[in-house]
Amino acid sequence: MTDQDSILPTSPLARLAQVIAKSQRFRGDTASLNKGEQAALARLDPDAPRPHQIGALAHALVLAGIEPDDWKTGTWHRWALLAQGMALAGHDGSSRLGAQFAHASVSESRVTRLLTARGDAFRQQVPRLARLMASRRIAPNWLEFGALILATDRDEAHAEALRLRIAGSYYAAAHR
Repeated sequence: MTDQDSILPTSPLARLAQVIAKSQRFRGDTASLNKGEQAALARLDPDAPRPHQIGALAHALVLAGIEPDDWKTGTWHRWALLAQGMALAGHDGSSRLGAQFAHASVSESRVTRLLTARGDAFRQQVPRLARLMASRRIAPNWLEFGALILATDRDEAHAEALRLRIAGSYYAAAHR
């Protein structure tokens, strides 16, 4: 758990990151995901999930205290994208997402592609960046990344403010 996670204990994004990162303490521990569920989340295709992946996602969401009962399809897709990214790359809330991109040597064009994409193009960029970050052993800040995923194509004013904050921290860190 990071300092930022402890500041936001009620944040659904922080709770989900904690659930996905937590390993089972013993076989049959129902208070955490098993290795199969964690692997299912990492392989999850948010646009066409398989039944066992939906089960793993639902279990993770319930453990995080996120109630998916009345969600629309788009909401499921967003949370699936978040869970997949967290399972792939981990979570580090100790620094800004843009600075983490710069520290991982993510190219300016890739960051720009993420920040200008909408709809399907945006949803395709997220797992690519998560895999890239994981390959460079830098866990993204899913509190920021998740907020952007949840706001994109739903609350564009908020999403734009998040994009500017990510871009600002990226350029500040890249030019140091």
